[in-house]
Amino acid sequence: MIAVATLALTALLYVVIPKGLFPTQDTGQIQADVRARESVSFEAMGGIQQSIAEKILADPDVESLSSYIGVDGSSSTALSSGRMLINLKPHGERGALEDIMDRLRTEASAVPGARLYLQPVQDLTIDAETGPTEYRLALQGADPVEIATWSDRLTAALQNVPEVANVVSDSTAHGLAVTVDVDRDTASRLGVTAASVDEALYSAFGQRVISTIFTDTNQYRVILEEKPGVVTAPQDLDLVNIQTSTGQPTPLTAVASVRERDAPLSINRVGQFPAATIGFDTARGVSLGHAVDAIRAAEASIHVPTGITTVFLGAANAYQASLQNELWLILAAVVCVYIVLGVLYESYIHPLTILSTLPSAGVGALLALQLTGNDLGVIGIIGIILLIGIVKKNAIMMIDFAIDAERAGKAPRAAIHEAALLRFRPILMTTFAALFAAVPLMIGLGEGSELRRPLGIAIFGGLILSQLLTLYTTPVIYLAFDRLAKRGGNADAAARAEREAETRTDTETVDAATTI
Repeated sequence: MIAVATLALTALLYVVIPKGLFPTQDTGQIQADVRARESVSFEAMGGIQQSIAEKILADPDVESLSSYIGVDGSSSTALSSGRMLINLKPHGERGALEDIMDRLRTEASAVPGARLYLQPVQDLTIDAETGPTEYRLALQGADPVEIATWSDRLTAALQNVPEVANVVSDSTAHGLAVTVDVDRDTASRLGVTAASVDEALYSAFGQRVISTIFTDTNQYRVILEEKPGVVTAPQDLDLVNIQTSTGQPTPLTAVASVRERDAPLSINRVGQFPAATIGFDTARGVSLGHAVDAIRAAEASIHVPTGITTVFLGAANAYQASLQNELWLILAAVVCVYIVLGVLYESYIHPLTILSTLPSAGVGALLALQLTGNDLGVIGIIGIILLIGIVKKNAIMMIDFAIDAERAGKAPRAAIHEAALLRFRPILMTTFAALFAAVPLMIGLGEGSELRRPLGIAIFGGLILSQLLTLYTTPVIYLAFDRLAKRGGNADAAARAEREAETRTDTETVDAATTI
């Protein structure tokens, strides 16, 4: 009954405990993403980035930072965004990471025209792409206009969800574009081709190598470009001249019309379908599992059509995949242990006695994680699997001795009683050795220790509770299974005796018939 009760309690705690993927680490570095309006110029974006950098450097917990804007080899951000890598002071000389990030967001909000997104740099990550937030959700379908519409609606709905924070969508990332529509009839009368219009525009806004000057020791490229600051607005395109067939220049607006329009900064696709990406962070103190459930509820509340599919990306997607495999992974480990123990003891009963110690370890691990405010993630699952190997050695020590004592002629009760007495000290020694090994992981205070802490907490809590219970429950379960085995053995012996009696009766009948 005790084993059944602890197993039921383990299942209940597994359902109740918050779940996540990896704990958020404090590595001493913060990745910052500065977003301005999409139509901002490169020079204006540089001024905004510099202003935010000065405010961040003025924070007492910041040591240094590196900053850049635009596109580089490792980031495909637009010209209206910038990135920073913020280095914090050593762990003992500053405050908590979340407090620092909240303070930096408040300080950066004083800079008009920009918004600052922060996320701590992690030692272990599975995201192939980076963004302003830690987690991402993609909406994909066949119609880009419909995707943009429902992306805006879902983003607005998530703004009111308390479990998520810093919600941002790339469907609104539209900048200003200038379209030049060439009047083909007018251009043909003047002898202007589309290629000449293209060359004139490239010469005005790009750079062209028109010649090379060779000297005795070196060579120099001659670059043609427009004088900076001449063409700065769409109406300045009147200054761009195109050569006609007569050799006379004519303004660009004589053969083309110029209009402004909104244009997306990038076109996203997921699985070859048009998609919009929504980024989000979990609210302070909220697990990833609760945030995912809240997003699904918000999605259902606005009735997203079936033609649009929502898919979590990166770490959020890996969390959902790991959630489906956690129970199967633990069950596979238990089955493997049962097979090995069954081969070792040549019994179906004794491995069950040993495995009866595992539910109490699971209860202790889950309780320890929940009481300390940690999620059940990949690291916690690793700790529970390690407990399977550590905890069962208590029962192995007692049962192995009890089986040898029974083979020497002792009764089962006397054998398990002597095993519990003689194996008490080695059981405590091995348990305390494992406990002391888990203490540094559990109370680690260095940079990045958050990743290892759930492992130590799960091992420590599981060992404490299982040690307190299994010293009493293992002998009881051993005797209960022993009586069950003997009862089954007596039934088998009675059945064998009945079959032997029937065989003797048939033999005597045949002998009597032969004599007659």
